[in-house]
Amino acid sequence: MNQPNTQTYNNLDSRLGGNDKSGVKVVDGHEAATACKELSLAGKKFHFIGAGGIGMSGLAQLLMKNNAIVAGSDQMPSDVITALCQVGADIKIGHSAENLSPETDAVVISAAVKEDNPELKSARQRGYKIQKYAQMLGELMGRYDGIAISGTHGKSTTSGWLIHCLQQAGVEANFIIGAKINQLGSSSGVADSRYFVAEACEYDRSFLNLKPKIACILNIEQDHLDYYKDEDEIVEAFGEFALGTKPDGVVIANGQDANVAKVISMLDARCSTRIQNRVSRIKVETFGLDENCNFHAENIALNDGLYAFDVYHNGELLGATRISVPGTHNILNALAVVAIAVNAGLDSSQILQLLPEFTGMDRRLMLKGRFGETVVLDDYAHHPTEIRASLAAIRQRYQPRRVWCVFQPHQYSRTRFLLDDFAESFKLADVTIVPEIYFVRDSQVAKKEINAQMLVERIRANGTQALFIDGFGAICDYLKRNVTSGDLVVTMGAGDIWKVADEYIQWLRGNS
Repeated sequence: MNQPNTQTYNNLDSRLGGNDKSGVKVVDGHEAATACKELSLAGKKFHFIGAGGIGMSGLAQLLMKNNAIVAGSDQMPSDVITALCQVGADIKIGHSAENLSPETDAVVISAAVKEDNPELKSARQRGYKIQKYAQMLGELMGRYDGIAISGTHGKSTTSGWLIHCLQQAGVEANFIIGAKINQLGSSSGVADSRYFVAEACEYDRSFLNLKPKIACILNIEQDHLDYYKDEDEIVEAFGEFALGTKPDGVVIANGQDANVAKVISMLDARCSTRIQNRVSRIKVETFGLDENCNFHAENIALNDGLYAFDVYHNGELLGATRISVPGTHNILNALAVVAIAVNAGLDSSQILQLLPEFTGMDRRLMLKGRFGETVVLDDYAHHPTEIRASLAAIRQRYQPRRVWCVFQPHQYSRTRFLLDDFAESFKLADVTIVPEIYFVRDSQVAKKEINAQMLVERIRANGTQALFIDGFGAICDYLKRNVTSGDLVVTMGAGDIWKVADEYIQWLRGNS
């Protein structure tokens, strides 16, 4: 792999003010936010269908921060809806064409909204502008210095870690991510800042709507094969995402991922052509455990199940750090955070000091409780690579007598496409319990092609004890009868399997 261009990136830190090296004035956070408000959002009325979603609610708050008017609806009441109403949104419960005001300028829809939704049908009949969540997110990011974090795995953790470090360093940032940052108690935030941090999801090529100043690619693997034809098409989409980085921006890329290397080659080829046409080159900086990466880790040591290591940048020692979230995959996430922060103008020594203060995200190797010698965790892993990484981290951190993994497959199509990889990924669990597959956006045909019992049989064929138990209550009853002191139970998956952990914990509290 060719060594990336390491020219100095313009310091965009809003705290510094003054002029950058290109002569462009760098305004402070308040001036930047004011400038955004002047770009015609003030007074515009947006109607959100599905306003209670994590991303949708964050987007609504950021629009209101820019003096827009937000109304909308959601199927069910929630704390998220209550919070939106408290800051000035008008959110109705239930979907009805009557919810749609004639003064609406644009309608924003979540991915879950179907064409037969009465509000969406009415909006189309009235000729209103309709935007998907990702389209509106991209339009809003264009008004800021965007930082978009992509990858098959690790987006939420890396985004949350970066936001936490920025805030602790005194740099407020607007952000919308897909999980709650435990220490901040939120998955979104608004600030008088020119920074906007967001996850960049590859499904439906939605991340192509984002044109960030800093784009990060953590890894690229097969996933969402209900949408993409094959792995090559996924890599191509990530390449288009990287090429959408703003001129003179930077791409932070995993320097040890084979598919990411293909994207970097695409950038080299396309940007060389652009340079001939006098278009600015996009800088690339890599991170990884290999010394050939621009940002890399050395002297890695495991202490009480957590890692400490030294961080180097272009061969120069930046300093020592440690992390408080388990797993070797989180070393890579930490290096990505350092690389992004340094390229955004923050002091490297300060970031290294702040890294250990981050304690994790909601449903990411989340400790739910200890009851005597029994530990209960909850984790979002729903892809074979994530399952392997999480189980390895669990064994390193907790060293349990036995690991009971209660795994809820997410989507029939994903389970079928990656069946062999799923079957192999549970080798570090002593017992794997599988309920029925969580239904999201699959077709009825997909449901007929695979079931949870087939996955259980494949796991057993790979030498791991596994059983199918239909129903969360029945799973809890099995755990009550069979888990003993020194064991660890982890509920795992992107659906609602966390309910098993909660129910089991309620029983433990009364019986420990």
